[in-house]
Amino acid sequence: MIDLRSMTLEELTAWLKEQGEPAFRAKQIFHWLYRGVTSFDEMSDLSKALRQKLAGQCFLTVPKVVRKQVSKLDGTIKYLWELSDGNCIETVLMRYQHGNTVCISCQVGCRMGCAFCASTLAGKVRDLTPAEMIAQVLFTQLDSGEPISNIVLMGIGEPLDNFDTVMKFLTLVNHPEGLNIGMRHISLSTCGLTDKIDKLAQYGLQLTLSVSLHAPDDETRSKIMPVNRSVGVEKLMETCRRYFQTTGRRISYEYAMIDGVNDSDWQADLLASLLKGTPGHVNLIPLNDVEESPLKPSRRVAAFQKRLERHGVTVTVRRKLGGDIDASCGQLRRKAMKEDKSQP
Repeated sequence: MIDLRSMTLEELTAWLKEQGEPAFRAKQIFHWLYRGVTSFDEMSDLSKALRQKLAGQCFLTVPKVVRKQVSKLDGTIKYLWELSDGNCIETVLMRYQHGNTVCISCQVGCRMGCAFCASTLAGKVRDLTPAEMIAQVLFTQLDSGEPISNIVLMGIGEPLDNFDTVMKFLTLVNHPEGLNIGMRHISLSTCGLTDKIDKLAQYGLQLTLSVSLHAPDDETRSKIMPVNRSVGVEKLMETCRRYFQTTGRRISYEYAMIDGVNDSDWQADLLASLLKGTPGHVNLIPLNDVEESPLKPSRRVAAFQKRLERHGVTVTVRRKLGGDIDASCGQLRRKAMKEDKSQP
């Protein structure tokens, strides 16, 4: 069976040609896909024979909302979607003055093992398909009734660990006949897979690369981020410098503030020295409490920010949204899994 929402317009055109159908049918079907149809019967301008042919050879990826939380504080919406195989993923809709941003997942679970992240606690189950990534954007928009102008690939999973799928997703979501969301409105977050960062640079995309740094020294970073044991901070920073030289795109460095772990003055000084001479931006993230983790939110966010600024570093503190719901990555899925296991 063919996953229609994972196909580009060019792939769809070629496949329909093989079926003896005219090329213009591809654009008709493509438009229906991005209106969020859930069955082929909804494609009303296609012949009954073609709809039956599609139903016999293709399927539509349609996730099911199993949980939905809406923040009373700021209107943030957290979705727990159930996929066709019973696995669940998360999506978050965040409202900003400049527009609505959706944070999507790219894998079921994650194998990167970052100590502060709930997404990785049960490990990686599987990669998502392009359609499952597209569906998060599409059906969040349809369910909420809110237009989405920005996308963040920072939900469950490591985007560069599912590289080919993510690249196809970017092609699909950017297509003018589909959702038509521009690359400059998309951010991709990585824990630092250096070979994949180099590979991404060759595409020359105008998206924003966010590197989850979280510590400026190898000893600390290796303790909280296992990926660092095979990469190292210096190699990662060399790769980031190459990325900027190749693409001309400034990198955003994510830094979760963890009490007594990565929030000292000397670490702020070291971070500033790592970034010297390379255009970049540091985004300090107040840590979310994860029940299973001993790591706690830092009490030195403001002091750390001021010390970086004295070094001339551009730094912001991420606004915390959805404080009254399970808005941080992996929490709602984790809670649902624990509740399922407790059922008799």
